[in-house]
Amino acid sequence: MNIHVICNPKSGNGEGKTVLQKTVAYFRDHEIAAAFHETQGPKHAVELAAQAVKDGAETVIAIGGDGTLHEVIQSVAGTNTALGILPAGTGNDFIKTIRVPVDTEQALRLILEGTPKPVDTVRINDRLFLNECGCGFDVMVLDYAEKAKKMVKGILPYLYGVLQTIFHFKDIHVSLSVDDEEPRERDILVLAVGNGRFIGGGIPIAPSAIPDDGLLDVLVVRGMTKPRMLSVLPGLLQGKIESFPETTHQLARKVSLKAPSIRVNIDGEIITMDHADIEVVPSSLLIYRP
Repeated sequence: MNIHVICNPKSGNGEGKTVLQKTVAYFRDHEIAAAFHETQGPKHAVELAAQAVKDGAETVIAIGGDGTLHEVIQSVAGTNTALGILPAGTGNDFIKTIRVPVDTEQALRLILEGTPKPVDTVRINDRLFLNECGCGFDVMVLDYAEKAKKMVKGILPYLYGVLQTIFHFKDIHVSLSVDDEEPRERDILVLAVGNGRFIGGGIPIAPSAIPDDGLLDVLVVRGMTKPRMLSVLPGLLQGKIESFPETTHQLARKVSLKAPSIRVNIDGEIITMDHADIEVVPSSLLIYRP
């Protein structure tokens, strides 16, 4: 098998480097040939993955978090090259939906002994995403969480971000159209478009999302008071967001969003834009999963 391994050594506060060392040792011990690459900065994984596909890679293994996966799929999606994941990020959200093991050796066995299966990707303007995009509350959460990631991992930085955001957030005004609906002006707390189910290290923002059903889960949460936000927080963490009276949940194939200089979270990266045209690309990525 022609295997290329792409590692973000800085992911997970250095966890990527540790996972890479384990992977090199595993391949050496099992006499498996592979080409190993380390990213040197933002967007480098896009280039490395593109070159791997050009060189005939049957499998590209990404070592990192959701940001690394986001870069790799830009080049791997829509090809016959399959994606394997060795989690090494802070949040590792997409793997929670597809149940890829966190343990490096278990994840390697899944890749080397398994058969890749198709999943959907989602196009937003000129790029793809794999897990989730959204605007509103979760963007401010990421702002605060980024500061805490240097100290703690997993869901804790995001819980810190949620609590800080509750006290500082103001609703945002957007124009939103789902499938062929007429655009509607709305004041919202959250807009989440999910292919995966989780954000923020395990917060189930789109708990019904299925990443291979050819559909997007679109959740819109209208504004609520700060005491109400605090009261629904346990329900959010338990995956009950769809049951909130403030929440509208739809399945769709495309979404159009417009607002001046709106900040949109795309797989954990915040991008400022005036409009977002979002559309599912069914079964466009082969991925190793149980």
